[in-house]
Amino acid sequence: MPPDSVTSDAFEDVLVTPRYLAGGGYSGDPGFAPVAHWPHHELRDGPCQLLVTSPDQRIRIGWFGDDFETFKISAAEDAVSPPSWHASFHHQMPPEIVAGLTTALARDWAEADDGDGRFLHRPSMYLDNSIQPLTDAGWTRRASKANTIEFVAPDGQAGVFVNNRRNRDDDEAIVLWAGPPGYDRAKAYFSAGTPSHLIAATAAALSDPAPLTRERHMINRSVEHLVTLTPLTPPRPQPSRAPTPLDVRRTAVVQAVRRAEHTPHPAASLRVQAARSRTTAPPPRPQHPAPVASASVPPAPAPTRRFR
Repeated sequence: MPPDSVTSDAFEDVLVTPRYLAGGGYSGDPGFAPVAHWPHHELRDGPCQLLVTSPDQRIRIGWFGDDFETFKISAAEDAVSPPSWHASFHHQMPPEIVAGLTTALARDWAEADDGDGRFLHRPSMYLDNSIQPLTDAGWTRRASKANTIEFVAPDGQAGVFVNNRRNRDDDEAIVLWAGPPGYDRAKAYFSAGTPSHLIAATAAALSDPAPLTRERHMINRSVEHLVTLTPLTPPRPQPSRAPTPLDVRRTAVVQAVRRAEHTPHPAASLRVQAARSRTTAPPPRPQHPAPVASASVPPAPAPTRRFR
C-alpha cells in the first residue's frame, strides 16, 4: 500500500481468509517456529541470511529474505551429500504455509531410526498421496496441457500443477500456487524426488480454512477484492448521544406520572390526570360549528287604544 494512501486503520490487525492470499508478512518466523530448537547459523555475507539445520545437518532450511524465493529447503543422506530433493517458496507465500513442511520435517527427523529418516523416502507413484488434502477440501481437476495435471480451489484463486512430461524441469515437478492471473502469485516448488507426505503436509497447510493474522496494509491491492478481512478486536462501542431538551422534558413527565401514581393522598389522582393531559394531544376540533338554536321571542303586546 503506497504511503500516501495509509489511513488510521492501516495497521489494524485483521484475520485474512483465504489464508493463501494473505501474503508473506514481515518475517519468516512462522516458517521456522517448528524447528526453533535446531541449530541456527546467521550468514551475513551471502544471499542466505539465516540457515537452520537439523542437528546432523541432513536437513537444511535457508532464509533468503531479499530474494523472490525466500525459503529454500532440502534434505540429503548426510551433511556433505548433494540434496535428495529440494523445495523453494516465493516471497508471497505465507510462512504459516511453509510451516506445514517444516513441521513435518521436524517430526520425521525426531522419529528417524538409525539415520533412516522418512524425509528421505522416495515419492509415491500415486499422485493422490501428494494432493489428498486438496481433493478432500473440494479442489477439482480442470483441463490442462498434455502430460500435466492441475487441480484448482473452489474459488479459483489457488491450485496445484503437476508436470508429468519426460523432459520436465525436475526443480518444478509439482507447483502449488495462489493468486489471480496477472498477480505476482505465491508459489511453492517441489523437485521430483520430494517425498509425497511432505508435499501433502504443505498442501494441507495451504488449504486449511483457518485465517491468518495480518496488518490491514499488508494485503496486496490486487487481491483486496478476493479476501475477507475481519478485525481481530471488536470495534469500540460508540458513546451515546447527549439527551435533547425534548428527551429531558419527556423523562421528567414520565417520572412525575410514576410518582403521582404511587402517592397515597387523594390529590394524587389530580396530579396524575394533569401530568397525563400534558403528554396527550387535545381532542380534535369539529369540522363545522354546531348550529345555534334560535330562541322564540314572545310577540310584543298590542298598544292600548283609547276612545274619547
